[in-house]
Amino acid sequence: MILTAALAVLAGTVLACFLAILPGLHIYNVMGLAVLLIYRLQGLGLAVAPEIYLPFMIGLVVGWSVLNTIPSVLLGAPDESAIFTVLPGQKYLMTGRGYEGTMIIGAGSLVGLYMLVFIIAPFAPKYLPVVRNVLNPHMHWILWVIITFILMTEWPKGGNWGPAGWRKFFDAWSTLGAGLFTFGLSGLLGFLLLYRAPIAVEDAFQNIMPAFVGLFAIPWCLLNALSGTEVPKQYVRDALNINGDLLLRSGIAGGIGGGFAAFFPVVTGGVGGLLAGHATAQRDERVFLMSQGVSKVVYYTGALMLFFVPGLFLTRGGGAWILKGLYTPRTWGDYYLALGSIAIAGGVSFLLMSPLTRATLWLMKKVDYRLISLFALGIIIALVFSITGWVGLFVMSVGTGIGLIPVLFGSRRLNCLGVLLLPIACNMSGIGEPIAKFLGLL
Repeated sequence: MILTAALAVLAGTVLACFLAILPGLHIYNVMGLAVLLIYRLQGLGLAVAPEIYLPFMIGLVVGWSVLNTIPSVLLGAPDESAIFTVLPGQKYLMTGRGYEGTMIIGAGSLVGLYMLVFIIAPFAPKYLPVVRNVLNPHMHWILWVIITFILMTEWPKGGNWGPAGWRKFFDAWSTLGAGLFTFGLSGLLGFLLLYRAPIAVEDAFQNIMPAFVGLFAIPWCLLNALSGTEVPKQYVRDALNINGDLLLRSGIAGGIGGGFAAFFPVVTGGVGGLLAGHATAQRDERVFLMSQGVSKVVYYTGALMLFFVPGLFLTRGGGAWILKGLYTPRTWGDYYLALGSIAIAGGVSFLLMSPLTRATLWLMKKVDYRLISLFALGIIIALVFSITGWVGLFVMSVGTGIGLIPVLFGSRRLNCLGVLLLPIACNMSGIGEPIAKFLGLL
């Protein structure tokens, strides 16, 4: 069993290596496709043992959460949990230090993995069930505080120059208004998907996937494909200018942000990155970048780990919800299997980060990164169609229209998370159904 599980987690990690460097491609889309394949095999009488698909799925998530830093920095195509690395990462890239920026975030990812396996995991079974019981009655207002924080922390990007008046006022509010409009539209889309889901029942576990692809992946792929920016020559350094103090500060900030996002319902890695960024942005850009790496890994990997914690078995994050349809953890053995898989996948993926980053830089010299973005765009569209059909493509197109608003107007892309935050916060507050009736959805 141990050898089988080790081979399965290695296979998932290696596959994640290739998937992670494709800009805009999310690992949850691939997991959904893998689940469909497992169901097909079961329908043919070929059962796949949990000792195979659980480590494989964990390897996919851990490997992707570590290595997806590469396109976030070098190709400017992050998922929603890494959107705050784009501007600092672009600074490194446009000064020929893309490799260094990528590896700094990778160092943060390693810190996040260490925190999960050696600090959080030993105490999680004893204390996290208590924390959940204490916080459960307060989840609704905590979500509203998060929504308020997201909307209020976006600063106007215009209106700084010129005479006072309406013109200056509208210039200042152009980005803020676009952000609020994006949040409202994405929230309306979330209500539609929740109460009038157009996706077929057999594909319901991927109901939100086409919307997320449209909101976050497609706009950046299109922007990269149409961009005329030339990437300068990149230099590879053998050493990183970081020390224990930077690792500690980034670990604390990123661990709190990512852990908060992993534990609370519908709070995603983007919110964790926002919290970590506010804790570190004014101190040191290296701490900021590493904290984003910590937050991302703690969110994706930690949310999946919570699914296996004995006495908790908390379903948070898309990966856990996808696995829940296949398997329900019951024993400490499942927990140890998950922790071992996380440790193996994390170590292997970090060791592969340097050669993969070098390979991506070499590929960028040989192939125009616009073509890479178009290739990734084709794969994403094919995945959406294969899982959800034409209806999924339509939902993806609607999400793309909404996701292009912050890209075109310079507002924060995190506002697209209204697709999850707004309907769930309304439902947890008891006002979801009245709003749905008002909208004609019931």
